[in-house]
Amino acid sequence: MKTYSFLSRFKNSTVIMFKLLLLCTLAVASRAEIAEEEDVLVLKKSNFDEALQAHPNILVEFYAPWCGHCKALAPEYAKAAGILKAEGSELRLGKVDATEETELAQEFGVRGYPTIKFFKGGDKESPKEYSAGRQADDIVNWLKKRTGPSVATLNEVTEAEALIADNEVAVIGFFKDLESAGAKALEKAAEATDDVPFAMSSSDAVFAKFEVSKDSIVLFKKFDEGRNTFDGELTKKELLAFVKSNQLPLVIEFTEQTAPKIFGGDIKSHILMFLPKAASDFQGKMDQFKKAAEGFKGQILFIFIDSDIDDNQRILEFFGLKKEECPAIRLITLEDEMTKYKPESSDITAESITEFCKAFVEGKLKPHLMSQDIPEDWDKTPVKVLVGKNFEEVAFNPSKNVFVEFYAPWCGHCKQLAPIWEQLGEKYKDSADTIVAKMDSTANEIESVKVHSFPTLKFFPAGEENKVIDYNGERTLEGFTKFLESGGKEGGAPATDDDDEGETEVSLPEPMEL
Repeated sequence: MKTYSFLSRFKNSTVIMFKLLLLCTLAVASRAEIAEEEDVLVLKKSNFDEALQAHPNILVEFYAPWCGHCKALAPEYAKAAGILKAEGSELRLGKVDATEETELAQEFGVRGYPTIKFFKGGDKESPKEYSAGRQADDIVNWLKKRTGPSVATLNEVTEAEALIADNEVAVIGFFKDLESAGAKALEKAAEATDDVPFAMSSSDAVFAKFEVSKDSIVLFKKFDEGRNTFDGELTKKELLAFVKSNQLPLVIEFTEQTAPKIFGGDIKSHILMFLPKAASDFQGKMDQFKKAAEGFKGQILFIFIDSDIDDNQRILEFFGLKKEECPAIRLITLEDEMTKYKPESSDITAESITEFCKAFVEGKLKPHLMSQDIPEDWDKTPVKVLVGKNFEEVAFNPSKNVFVEFYAPWCGHCKQLAPIWEQLGEKYKDSADTIVAKMDSTANEIESVKVHSFPTLKFFPAGEENKVIDYNGERTLEGFTKFLESGGKEGGAPATDDDDEGETEVSLPEPMEL
């Protein structure tokens, strides 16, 4: 009996040990199943939690295979993953095909591609949105700042040289006392800056190498003048302004990679030069543009757009330009309201551009509003055709209820809506007090009506001067009819600048596809 009891206990403990061993083996096998592509972890709903346990600090890209912006990001994303892996860093990069892993995408509120989120310390509940550029260095620097000290300490000349060589822009504080007030101010500025690495040094050899004789802060960069020395008051605010004013080239080319820096920066006034790189006088005009930029550093961002590139054609359309009209200059402000300005002169000289920018800074320019000519048959079809030149006369007619679709010819959602909008026009074509209309907002602009997305639907009720109601209901014939019959009460809301029900943003195309 005792022997049986012993054997029984032995068998039971063996079974338990076997089960534990099996579970451990399965766990290891499961971890091994997290595949990698070019050092990037391939994540799915089935292995996502496990990945967070194995790699507590992980940056995850939610992408769509067909997304052009995702394809452009892929090589830099993989390069960043390789850099971190080669360093033996605990930081890892992962990716999720959001078109396949729809539940996972929905769980993290993915609405556009690519969406990039950082899961720190395995925290699945509140991931941080990635907010820096899309070059490998941008990604690596951003992650390191999120998990390590905001300012590195440089003890050797080789360390400083490597920092400068490995980054497009780097900031180094030269302080004899690393606990000084200036050093503390630098740390605060570094904590608030995602896309530039910061370091400091008290080494006499580092001071001598970079010809610094006293406490200083220097921004090193691989363009323009090469370096800038801070000469303001040593405060976080002043240092941030210094970095933001000098971290971008005097003239920056608009590309997939530079777009996040252009839109993510604090400078919201942008002057754009549309010019084909293949033009015989390209360098001459670029030199003039750059010369003008010197006087507006920190105030206006100077951006060059190659008008020959197919991907840039939508930007030209947005400004009402055609290839054959280039070279051309336009200015846009993204603060409060998006407003465009057009110079009176078509000359591209440093003097004319400087004069144009100076007038803008002084508030002396009037917005440039595009308008097509009024079509002869604009009111002959069930859906009336509005342009800038006849909009206010029709939309603000006190005896008419006017329902307007603001659309873009290239917008997929607008194309889907088109047949329903035509049906609505047909239904009300004989109405004495209701007009259904549409306006191409890529070619026509109205000062009193701001359109932030396509399609935007707005209702202008009769007898209520300048009142505008945004339509937020179902985009069906029944929904539209109910809205009109209720006088704009069913499915509508007072128009606000923040109300943005459209799917396609009306701005210079950022790296996102919805």
